[in-house]
Amino acid sequence: MARRKSAAKREDEFIDTVLKLSSFGVFLISFMITKSLSYSLVLAGFGLVLSIIFLIYRKIKYTKKIKRSKIQDIDKMSGVQFEYYLKLFFQKKDYKVKETKTTGDYGADLVLIKDNKKIIVQAKRYNSRVGIKAVQEAVSAVAYYNASEAWVVTNNEFTGAAIELARSNKVRLIERDELLGMVSELQGDVPSNLVNLTNSTELKELCKRCGSELMIRKGKRGDFYGCSSFPKCRYTQDLESIT
Repeated sequence: MARRKSAAKREDEFIDTVLKLSSFGVFLISFMITKSLSYSLVLAGFGLVLSIIFLIYRKIKYTKKIKRSKIQDIDKMSGVQFEYYLKLFFQKKDYKVKETKTTGDYGADLVLIKDNKKIIVQAKRYNSRVGIKAVQEAVSAVAYYNASEAWVVTNNEFTGAAIELARSNKVRLIERDELLGMVSELQGDVPSNLVNLTNSTELKELCKRCGSELMIRKGKRGDFYGCSSFPKCRYTQDLESIT
C-alpha cells in the first residue's frame, strides 16, 4: 500500500498545481486579447517566476516552523517523555491536565479539562504511522472517563484505516503537521523550554500491566522493553513504537 502523503505535502502539491494552471491561464487570456505570442509568453513566464518565488517562500517558512517546534527533538523522546511533554504543552494552552495511572488507564494517557469540557488524550510517540488500535482505545476511554471528546496525538501520521475509524467515531487526530503548528505558535522560548524541561526530568518507563519499571532487554529480534518483575510479569514493549 502506498504511503499516505502528509497534509503539508498535499497542500504544497495543490498550490503548485494551481499556480501552474494560473500561469497557463494568463498565457491563454493574454494571447486571446493581444494576439501576441511573445507578449503572452513573457507574461506567463513572469507568472511562473512569481509562483516559484512563492513556493520557495513557503518552504523557508515551513522549515522555520519545524525548527521552532523542536519536532525533531520530540521524535527522540521515549513514550513516557512524550506524555509528559504533552502534559506541559497543554498546560501552556490553559488546560487543566490530569495524568492517568500507569496500569488500568482504560485507553487514556491524559485528561484535559477546560471550559467545563473533559477531553481524553492518547499520546503516541511512534517511529511509524499510528493504526486503528490507538483510536479504539480512545473511543473506549470516552465512556469510562465520561468525557465529551477523545484526541489521539502523535509525532507521526495515521494510517488510512485509523483516519476512517476516527471519523466515524468523532475522534480528533492530531498528527505531525498539526502538532508542530500548534507548538510553533507558542510565544518566545516556550517550545525550547518544554523540550528542555522534559529531557531534564527523570522519567521512567513503567509496565502497563503491573506498574514495575521497564528494562531494555536483548532478544533474537533485537532490543525490547521487558518488565523488571520478570518472570512474575512477562509484559514486553517494542522499542520502536513505544507509547
